[in-house]
Amino acid sequence: MENENKNNPDQLQIELKEEVAQGTYANLAIITHSTSEFILDFVRIMPGLPKAGVQSRIVMTPENAKRLMFALQDNIVKYEKNFGTIQMPEQQRNSKTFVPPLSDFKGEA
Repeated sequence: MENENKNNPDQLQIELKEEVAQGTYANLAIITHSTSEFILDFVRIMPGLPKAGVQSRIVMTPENAKRLMFALQDNIVKYEKNFGTIQMPEQQRNSKTFVPPLSDFKGEA
């Protein structure tokens, strides 16, 4: 791998630290924006608990937010091609396990 870096000195090296590699689970994303930035708060909601904590906050430029949107779209298309359509609860209203999206959610900073 070291030789590859010598052949292409402009190649970006990305380091994934061990404490970050395990990831952080979140089951809700709250997105807000201003004229200069998008803020993505990733939240973990636990059943039976009245409060949910922000697990991670990502701040990015509008241009990078749009790049993220395109990358997510591309990856969802690839995922669904391999594993089938992702079923959303809103599309399963007749299902006994229907869970409506959060409608009365109020975030606190």
